[in-house]
Amino acid sequence: MKKILIVDDSDTLRDSIRSFLIENGLDVLEASNGKSGLEIIKNTPDLDLIIADVNMPEMNGIEMCKRISCDQNIKKIPIFMLTTETSPELKRQGKEYGVMAWIAKPFTMEKVFLAIKKVLDM
Repeated sequence: MKKILIVDDSDTLRDSIRSFLIENGLDVLEASNGKSGLEIIKNTPDLDLIIADVNMPEMNGIEMCKRISCDQNIKKIPIFMLTTETSPELKRQGKEYGVMAWIAKPFTMEKVFLAIKKVLDM
């Protein structure tokens, strides 16, 4: 079973994404900010995908991606940003730090799931 980490400070958003992904046969972990997300990533060697927001307390999504990109053990994990941010500069930074997809909120779960299926060869 594919394992996905959702990193977002919105409990409601994490709940809705988690429910949808579980219904579609995926295993889901959660974190409410980049700092706790990074700890989960470092301690979950079989993680298949990270879905993160940009704006979060303690450590934002871009900083989390930057730290992931510097760690040889975890930098190959695909990352999606799911955010209200559309700044070309943030997107450039995200791409530099390994972000594969930048999905703007509001979004449909079907769009997110299609991207997940494509990246994870499902």
